[in-house]
Amino acid sequence: MTYVVTDACIKCKYMDCVEVCPVDCFYEGENMLVINPSECIDCGVCEPECPAEAILPDTEDGLEKWLEVNTKYSESWPNITVSREPPADADDFKGVEGKFEAHFSENPGEGD
Repeated sequence: MTYVVTDACIKCKYMDCVEVCPVDCFYEGENMLVINPSECIDCGVCEPECPAEAILPDTEDGLEKWLEVNTKYSESWPNITVSREPPADADDFKGVEGKFEAHFSENPGEGD
């Protein structure tokens, strides 16, 4: 098992999860974070820290796509270990459906 970041993170990109991760397995895209499944130790401390409830265990049904997205982009996006402020409009996108199709960006973020 591992944890994955889902589309609830897109355009919200709250970073409360980043600093609690004991193994620094978060990677930053332009408008979302992902977890490297190979580095995640399944401790679960990140899950309750996410205000958007975007972090879920990959054992939940229907998360195969998100396991692939997290695996793919954690290989090319920069590692992030220090929290920053979320986007100014993050709360406007919290809970919005269909964010992957409408807003996902393959572009990397800043990282540390």
